[in-house]
Amino acid sequence: MFSSYRKEDVTILLKDITGLVEPMGTAEREARIQQGVHYSEMLPIEYEPSPAYLQAYQDALNRYAGITAQAVASVSRQLWEKKGPVVLVSLARAGISVGVLIKHYLERRRIPAPHYTLSIIRGRGIDRAAMDYILARHPAEQIQFVDGWTGKGAIQRQLTAAMEDYPAVAPGLAVLSDPAHIAAFSGTQEDFLIASSCLNSTVSGLLSRTFYRPDIIHPGEFHGAAFYQQLQGQDLTYSFINAVEAHFPEEPPLIPPRPGGGRTGLEEVQEICRTFGIQDINLVKPGIGEATRVLLRRVPWKLLVHRLDDEPHLGHLYQLAREKGVEVIPFPLQNYRACGLIRNLADN
Repeated sequence: MFSSYRKEDVTILLKDITGLVEPMGTAEREARIQQGVHYSEMLPIEYEPSPAYLQAYQDALNRYAGITAQAVASVSRQLWEKKGPVVLVSLARAGISVGVLIKHYLERRRIPAPHYTLSIIRGRGIDRAAMDYILARHPAEQIQFVDGWTGKGAIQRQLTAAMEDYPAVAPGLAVLSDPAHIAAFSGTQEDFLIASSCLNSTVSGLLSRTFYRPDIIHPGEFHGAAFYQQLQGQDLTYSFINAVEAHFPEEPPLIPPRPGGGRTGLEEVQEICRTFGIQDINLVKPGIGEATRVLLRRVPWKLLVHRLDDEPHLGHLYQLAREKGVEVIPFPLQNYRACGLIRNLADN
């Protein structure tokens, strides 16, 4: 276990690549991505949050721990009522803490839920060695993939494609927030702030994002991740988990109805591309969680928000935008509260 997660909470199916890959600065990494180098072949230098941003994170956690707990309880209820016994397989790294929360809620109901985490990478697929490991130990029909939220659906599409090789495994995601309206199970379809999206490794067991490069990840090995042991003094992983668990309801809420009609998340992203003249849809990252990632580890261009006065939901994004000099623009978003736009470096 090369993370700060407790071994009883998750089995981490990742290769430890600590010290094997030199992290890159944001500008250099972004330039390489836009020149065609795959993002999974590099590791970013971790963003070190300012005191003001850490305060914004803590405010967000205080404000949204209860809503997050309700979403955990709701999606857990759906899993045991509609699926029965489950083996939780969270998508590293944003899904891991969510998987731990769902596992803990199910266990409070005396429902055992083994929990693994593995890597799935857009354009590279799922970690087949990790899938083989899980399927050698559990029935395929019990596997349930877990993530934090949905953006425009790229990972869901990648997961659906990957499961063509595992037809007995359902490709649907269980998430807390599903503004894209694509998850099989969700706590809510509202775009709300899951506070763990505000930070990187320090709310994710001190793990890097996942990595795949053939000179380091050899055939039959798990995809990789690095362990930022030097950040142990800043680790907030269990502070986040415990804060949410403190709000777990005794009885899970009723399953929310699925609204029909309306514009899909992907259609909304396509409209944003047309409005701002963006040719590459991968430069548009909708939803609070995805917009946060843009400001933390990409080269941001603009931040679109549904309302400029939405400090309660978007305060941490406003703080990051101020720190990084990013323009904040009101835009008539329907499915999302915010959307991050990545700067196209070819336009500079």
